[in-house]
Amino acid sequence: MEDYKRLEELLTSGHSCVAIVTQEEPYAREMVTTVAANLGYEIQKWSIVTGLREGLLSGSKPIAGTEHPAAALYSMMQVQEKQVFVMLDLIEHLTDSRTLRVLRDVIFHFERNGSKLILIDYNDQIPTSAKPYISRFEISLPDEDELERIIKETLRELHQEKPIQLDITRKGLKTIIRNLRGLTRRQAKEVIKDSVSRDRKFNNEDINSILAKKRQVLHSDSLLDYIEAPTDLDSIGGLLNLKKWLAQRQKSITGDAKEFGLSAPRGVLMLGIQGAGKSLCAKAIATAWQLPLLRMDPGRLYDSYIGESEKHLRKALEQAESMAPLVLWIDEIEKAFASAASQSTDGGLSRRMFGSLLTWMQEHDAPVFLVATANDIESLPAELLRKGRFDEIFFVDLPSQEVRKEIFSIHIRNRKRSPEKFDLELLASLSEGFSGSEIEQAVIAGLHEAFDRNTELTDEIISKIIQTSPPLSVTMAEQVSDLRKWASNRCVSAG
Repeated sequence: MEDYKRLEELLTSGHSCVAIVTQEEPYAREMVTTVAANLGYEIQKWSIVTGLREGLLSGSKPIAGTEHPAAALYSMMQVQEKQVFVMLDLIEHLTDSRTLRVLRDVIFHFERNGSKLILIDYNDQIPTSAKPYISRFEISLPDEDELERIIKETLRELHQEKPIQLDITRKGLKTIIRNLRGLTRRQAKEVIKDSVSRDRKFNNEDINSILAKKRQVLHSDSLLDYIEAPTDLDSIGGLLNLKKWLAQRQKSITGDAKEFGLSAPRGVLMLGIQGAGKSLCAKAIATAWQLPLLRMDPGRLYDSYIGESEKHLRKALEQAESMAPLVLWIDEIEKAFASAASQSTDGGLSRRMFGSLLTWMQEHDAPVFLVATANDIESLPAELLRKGRFDEIFFVDLPSQEVRKEIFSIHIRNRKRSPEKFDLELLASLSEGFSGSEIEQAVIAGLHEAFDRNTELTDEIISKIIQTSPPLSVTMAEQVSDLRKWASNRCVSAG
């Protein structure tokens, strides 16, 4: 009911014209009707199809000659008593200069007589000349209590049509509710409908399908990508210090920790050699804490239109907060804000974007744990490395011999082979200087070689590939050495 309260406060504080830009028109209409009734206003509705009519119900009688928006607005000016007028999809008609002029006249008239004009629209392109007179109202996404009501109401409706078998635990229901966060009311309802339509069952097995359907719903317009994380930390080699740090702080994301006086961890910065496993670190955190992992691609934030890039960043961060708790991963953060660390060549856009991110990192309250990864330390703005920005700065180095053995074992097992049949000690010794991703590629290349020769994968095949493929630590030895020196007394080793 928070939306209802905010709209009521907006109308009673003297705002004469309010624009509700939303894809949830039924919810918006219900909210406006309720608030208008609470405030004692009569209500009239306009659309291009029916013209102006009393009330929001379809059976009411239209006022003749008010189909054109300018005519409808002119008719409103003749009303002397206080009323609420709701106009559906008006904004696209404001390209007509006559309609735009009479709209401003109506707003001035309503400021004097106390009536209210509410625009419910899918279009947010309000003309510049009208913006100063129109107050924007953002409909919030449903919280967990409302999502639970939506689930129960949707299941009740479906059960009345055709019986549904309900067999879900309270824990399972809570997980489903959490997975639905970030969706609109209509989207959440559609996802629930889809999950039970095939087998007419609603149980714990629907958890994964609901998360998959949510990804499909958000994929088209989302600036964040869902990333699949391993089911357990045993499938991630090495990173012992990081795993220990995660285990110590796992309890601090609970309500008990807050009562104890602990603040929830806010984020970590992962620096390291390309391919050494920084991406795995982000996945390890999501896995250890059993949270969804979303990745922000900085390249998708930037737009050629002035102001749109900042809007994209704000939208992405708001979406992350609405779906919390989760892990938010910004990959190669230095590429997004490279110009913020030097003399700007983009008119200050990178610096403004970087400033917005820093402000959010400092002030956000939602349980969003930020994982930023970077390869080029020189491109990072100094402000990002300052103590307090992140809970910890980890350096992800090349794996040791023991960790390389573990990584070989994991990737061989993932390719349906038994690690016990391979000389892991030999492979680990030959692959000194290899990153985790380079070890994985050596196993994959070996499989291609074996498949082409119509034979089985062997130590000999993998060894030959290792010896003929120099790692990045050799081809870029100077850069790797400089990065290690920089990190030696500034970062905590993740390994």
